[in-house]
Amino acid sequence: MFNQIAHSYDGLNHILSLGIDRNWRKSAIRHLQKHCHPSTILDVATGTGDLAILANKVLHPERITGIDISEKMMEIGIKKVSDLGMSDVIEFQKEDCTNLTFSSDSYDAVISAFALRNFENLDQSLSEMYRVLKPGGQIVIIDLCTPRSFPMKQLFWCYKKIVMPVIGRTISHDNHAYTYLPDTMDAIPQGESMSKIFTKAGFEDIHHKRLSFQMCMLYSGMKPK
Repeated sequence: MFNQIAHSYDGLNHILSLGIDRNWRKSAIRHLQKHCHPSTILDVATGTGDLAILANKVLHPERITGIDISEKMMEIGIKKVSDLGMSDVIEFQKEDCTNLTFSSDSYDAVISAFALRNFENLDQSLSEMYRVLKPGGQIVIIDLCTPRSFPMKQLFWCYKKIVMPVIGRTISHDNHAYTYLPDTMDAIPQGESMSKIFTKAGFEDIHHKRLSFQMCMLYSGMKPK
């Protein structure tokens, strides 16, 4: 599905979030910056590379590895990185996050944006992220969530059930992709429930907070030293 909508993915993200997705990514990288200054970063489900590009601009690491199972998404990311002159720092690799090929204790930080909902096996994926993270390393993940309080809860229900599928279908020409998205937002554990899954994977010092308009959740944690 992501291969099919790769050509319109970036534009649709900005349109459907009213451009706020950029601020959410900035919040994730700023949060990471407060806790560490990583030399090596793994961007899980990197898509077209927006989070990796932002991490490079802000954190100036030695190496960022962006991984995904969608080759079409990464093809766009590779071109964007090349156009920005970042190919010497950011590399892309096809990987299944439930069975990473990297050695244990390989990265100073693990980041990911808008992907938790798509993981087929959430426990295994987080366990693999934990494994490749160095002791003392940080994980920061953002993902969409459903607002809990009035009036955002009611407004967002209308938006995701009516507006989002229509806009997504019109621009991406994919009837399934943008009905799939709100379904995953409803299904995924959120807040404290998700934090418990991070704990189960081994992470400590876990925090979660809602970002602007209650539609995005930031999760963070650390691999014990």
